[in-house]
Amino acid sequence: MAAVSEGSPTARSASSVASPTRRKTPRRLKITREGRYFLGITFGVGLAAINTGNNLLYLLLGVLLALILVSGMMSELALRALVVRRRLPTRAQVGRPHLVEIEVHNRKKRLPSYAIEVEDIRANQPADKRCFFLKVSPLSTQIAAYRRTPQRRGRESHVAFRVATRFPFGLFEKSKQIEVPGELVIYPAVHNVTLPPPRARTIGAGARAAARGASDEQLGLKPYRPGDDLRHVHWRKTAAVGQIVLREHAAEGAPDAELELDDRCPFLDRPAENEERRRWHDQFEARVRDVASRAVAHLARGDALQLHTASGTRLPGNPRLGSDPILRFLALLEPSPMDGKGTARPRRGGA
Repeated sequence: MAAVSEGSPTARSASSVASPTRRKTPRRLKITREGRYFLGITFGVGLAAINTGNNLLYLLLGVLLALILVSGMMSELALRALVVRRRLPTRAQVGRPHLVEIEVHNRKKRLPSYAIEVEDIRANQPADKRCFFLKVSPLSTQIAAYRRTPQRRGRESHVAFRVATRFPFGLFEKSKQIEVPGELVIYPAVHNVTLPPPRARTIGAGARAAARGASDEQLGLKPYRPGDDLRHVHWRKTAAVGQIVLREHAAEGAPDAELELDDRCPFLDRPAENEERRRWHDQFEARVRDVASRAVAHLARGDALQLHTASGTRLPGNPRLGSDPILRFLALLEPSPMDGKGTARPRRGGA
């Protein structure tokens, strides 16, 4: 667990906020091991006071009951008026650790909150990631972070926070759960691959996609020269600089590399044994990792590529755009059902 620091957090791609509302969130109370001992002692002192009628035992019983009452009141004050935020990283990848920041802001004007534990709850996964805040001063913010290493690609849904405290005596743990959605796309793992030598690039039909031309892909801006097509005028930039500025588009041509991925699942529409499903799933994930690794290597070398799937999806890759579009597509790719002829039926809506 990372150390707690105070101040403004670094910028992140996604942020989820849980803030106090007028409607009180239900509390849950859990008795700790020390609390069970304390209740046992209190029960024993109560029985002894009733049987003996000793005033000193009645006084001791009153003190013990008062501690229970004070514990409930102070733990309730510690949980009130807390704003919890989650900041997810810009990207995450299978097998690589990343940090998730948890920020707690105390909106109380005079009272601090002590011993606050925030647990980040994810859908269909065990709740094992917690951040502890020893003290959150009035009208101040504390930040902590936990480290995760994803084991599978796809969407990872964060659904809620569990905010708990054992303040002040550690006898009881009072908690509340706040529904705060958040989502992080986990990219597939990428390993080093050796690519074949690049093909010779010629101007014309086989020109690389990053060359200047008239396709829909925009490379940048350029000043107007006599003979240029005025249909490509960038009006906002032209008004800003006081001279005609044109959009510069990429040329249409054959990609430098083509990658194919078989996403057909033979038993998606019929029953299958668990062992058969697991074996096919492992093979499919291995194919996704291999395609992702080769795509990243081609883009890093400066190659334009085209990705094909058996379900009919085609996705271009451009080194100017980086590998994020390709990796995001592969992260969200799901198997396609196979018809009786052995071909994949197109998915509705895509990946």
